[in-house]
Amino acid sequence: MVRHCVAILLTALAVVPAAAGEMNVDEARTFIVGKLFAFTCFDGTRGAGRIYGDGSVAGAVQFSASGPLRNMMLPTGTLHVKGAKVCATLSALPFEPCFDLDKTSPQSFRGSLSGLSFAYCDFTRRGGRVDMVHSGSSPRELSSTSGATRD
Repeated sequence: MVRHCVAILLTALAVVPAAAGEMNVDEARTFIVGKLFAFTCFDGTRGAGRIYGDGSVAGAVQFSASGPLRNMMLPTGTLHVKGAKVCATLSALPFEPCFDLDKTSPQSFRGSLSGLSFAYCDFTRRGGRVDMVHSGSSPRELSSTSGATRD
């Protein structure tokens, strides 16, 4: 379950702004969407990824700082706004987790599971391109041509 929550948190890249402190949905969207972020999490999980305006996510993750680096593609609508929160829908989870997003610097933010502040990932913006391409194709089409997997 922690693995899926971390994957969702990666997806929560989808939204964050420019000054330190808690971000609202619009600030998060401006700060995060389309930009590349590297991340490290409380359990040692690490990776990099992008969140797109349609709520899809593309990236690579190494769970618990061991094992192989895995490419991940989460489909359109995985991340979405619910009230004043960014939440995620994953078929592997019996609930819909939502996230608290706090800007920690002009280039970084922390995303944590709402109500569980110990379960967090720190995200730092990276420049340039890192072998990640997003076209008009759906995540399923991209995963079948790039060898990426979905969790």
